[in-house]
Amino acid sequence: MEQQTLSFVLKLVLIGLGAAGIVIYFFVLPILGGDIAAAYPEFAYCYWPWLLFLWLTAIPCYITLVFGWSIATEIGRDNSFCIKNAVSLRNIALLAAGDAVFFFAGNVLYLFLNMNHPAVFLFSCFIVFFGTAIAVAAACLSHLVYKAAKLREENDLTI
Repeated sequence: MEQQTLSFVLKLVLIGLGAAGIVIYFFVLPILGGDIAAAYPEFAYCYWPWLLFLWLTAIPCYITLVFGWSIATEIGRDNSFCIKNAVSLRNIALLAAGDAVFFFAGNVLYLFLNMNHPAVFLFSCFIVFFGTAIAVAAACLSHLVYKAAKLREENDLTI
């Protein structure tokens, strides 16, 4: 696959992820939360705190999409292994790790405030694990891209 084609496909995937996130965060979650609040009125007070909490967890996800767009642009320029991509991947790793910690801490807090069910907490642990896995993978890729960029710089200086 050519660099331009790969870049185009990556950008389409990023647009799709952004659109799916908008649908999930601003349509599915409010409707699902409203249905839960209607079915269990004793938990209706939890609707807005949970919705705001989940919306806050979306912010790092969309910042990550911006970094992903930057990486896709560099790939399209046939500059896959550059310091800029290594930094972007490191930032993605930090955002994913921070979001996982924030999500876990919020779930623990809501569990102690009796605004969370233990089954929801256990399910959220899988989401935290997934976020941590993304952080580790992005950190590893960042390291590899950085090493490749340094190697390329050394080879460019060799006659």
